[in-house]
Amino acid sequence: MTVRLTADKDTGVAVVTLDRPERLNSIDLAMAAELTAAWQEFRFDQSVRSVVVTGAGERAFCTGLDRDVEVPQPGSPYTVDEPLTMTGPKANDLWKPVIAAVNGMACGGAFYLLGEAEFIVADEHATFFDPHTTYGMVSACESIYMAQRMPFGEVARMALMGTAERISAGRAYEVGLVSEVTAPGEALQAAVRCAEVIASYPTEAVQGTVRAVWAAKEAARAQALTHAPHLIALGNLPADRQAELFAARRAGGYRVR
Repeated sequence: MTVRLTADKDTGVAVVTLDRPERLNSIDLAMAAELTAAWQEFRFDQSVRSVVVTGAGERAFCTGLDRDVEVPQPGSPYTVDEPLTMTGPKANDLWKPVIAAVNGMACGGAFYLLGEAEFIVADEHATFFDPHTTYGMVSACESIYMAQRMPFGEVARMALMGTAERISAGRAYEVGLVSEVTAPGEALQAAVRCAEVIASYPTEAVQGTVRAVWAAKEAARAQALTHAPHLIALGNLPADRQAELFAARRAGGYRVR
């Protein structure tokens, strides 16, 4: 299993842990399926009233799709098979509140999870970036998700600067991506504390509030996401060229702001 689930029946809080620290918690097809199954399970588990999602280890929350995963694509610019589409709670019709606890790096496909959390808690060593353009890929869904959480200019800068810049936890807090910055190693505990408070309230009122908050922006997000498959199909470099760019990357060649 690459996703670890724990639940406290007394508090009503479940914790979802991405458990591939040796691969920086990148998502392979098995993990994608397990995430989908977890969100579906929580829909029907009345003992779970609030959820925290985090990553194992200290180096990364999640670094998106595992580069070794092969996803066959249909030969059409009008369709794209995206294995991360169903990895988030809202995509699986889960409207119980989800809080993300970010440790280390969160980049690329991690934004499918962060974009569908109610809010994000990060430790002070967390960083956020989007590597797509560096490797010849369109940042479509990721940018759309982040455009719901950050000012336009910040989203555009993060997407276009690629691997050259990383946003610090402090900067993420300043622009509204993160709601709380903790001392190193304390993001999970802080997120669980929030989840316990929320889970102690009547769940019908909580879930109705979640739906109301999302209704304020859901139409714009849904409309934007309809364009994503075409932009990806038309703008991505061939896989072999992407692999060349990825292999040529230089470690440490970035600034943190």
